[in-house]
Amino acid sequence: MLKAIADVLRSIGGAIATVVTLPFRAVARLFGGASSSAHGHH
Repeated sequence: MLKAIADVLRSIGGAIATVVTLPFRAVARLFGGASSSAHGHH
């Protein structure tokens, strides 16, 4: 019972983490591309 609940929570947490981090990755990629010339790393 507890293991099933833990598996569900883990899958939900993973989905939420993916949805939450996607926009941050996009923003980080935008800022990274904009500041790549300034910082000198890809």
